[in-house]
Amino acid sequence: AILAPNPHNRQPWLIELGDDVDTLTLYCDRQRLLPHTDPQNRQITIGLGAFLELFRQAAAQQGYIAQITPFPDGEPHPHLDERKIAQIRLQASPIAKPDPLFGHALARRTVRKKFDTSRPLAPADFSRLATEAKLSKENTFATTLDAEKIERLKTLCRDGWVVETSTPDTHHESTALTRIGATEVAANPDGISLFGPSMELYKSLGVLTRAKMNETGSRAQKGALSFYNGLIDTAVAFGWLSTPRNSRGDQLRAGADWVRLNLAATKLGMAMHPLSQVLQEFPEMAELYTEFHAEVGMSEPARVQGLFRFGYAKYPKAAPRWPLESRLVNMEK
Repeated sequence: AILAPNPHNRQPWLIELGDDVDTLTLYCDRQRLLPHTDPQNRQITIGLGAFLELFRQAAAQQGYIAQITPFPDGEPHPHLDERKIAQIRLQASPIAKPDPLFGHALARRTVRKKFDTSRPLAPADFSRLATEAKLSKENTFATTLDAEKIERLKTLCRDGWVVETSTPDTHHESTALTRIGATEVAANPDGISLFGPSMELYKSLGVLTRAKMNETGSRAQKGALSFYNGLIDTAVAFGWLSTPRNSRGDQLRAGADWVRLNLAATKLGMAMHPLSQVLQEFPEMAELYTEFHAEVGMSEPARVQGLFRFGYAKYPKAAPRWPLESRLVNMEK
């Protein structure tokens, strides 16, 4: 479960082991929130939903049914608080059925690479993806292969990226969580990891630093903008995951479906990359947020919880993770 996708790789889960060995409680580590890019804690909640889904799958693989009670003390609004995210009870059962997607959990990746634009996707590919994912009945997954719509979505995504990087609070939040070079990644295996020979070289030359990334017009800032636009430009198709409302429960279910889509894409050899900027709720993004929801024909109370580009690419190495022991806590009763 600690391998679940989550915003900025913050890994916000805390697990309390109960006095009963079959009972666990999931909390959110509120030191790992993203108050500027995720002011309503919606994205963090989605990541916690992905955690619960992978936990459920892992339990089933070992012959257990994971009975998950979300928000047993009520849904926290407008922000997550000290209340439980979920209560989990494990029950050994001969009818516990392994999930066929679980075999791809270790290979699953968020693919932040350029996609192969010479390899098209077809409607049948998305039909297979939906069949393999077996998404919840409450949620909706829509896709487009229409060239004109794809170009409009690319433009929205590029514009959203510019807004996030040009808004000081959101940009600084991301750069503060950027780990530059293998030493920083090892010391803090979360956040946005930049490592490899070229990154080590740029760091040693003083070209790539957090200060440079925050400096308007710097080579580091221009490079980050160019890199991300290059990813957006290679989208072969887009898909978006929607919920009928935007409750905390909807967000958890969106997280479960998100990771199921990602696992199904892994099984089919497809690459999947979330582009979350135009879905964020900080004020400077409001215009693009409205424009995007109009583009995909979505209006309140329904809500798009995830926008993804799809295509084909070589999978990257696994993102770093904090060890399991660091995510276990003994909460005060």
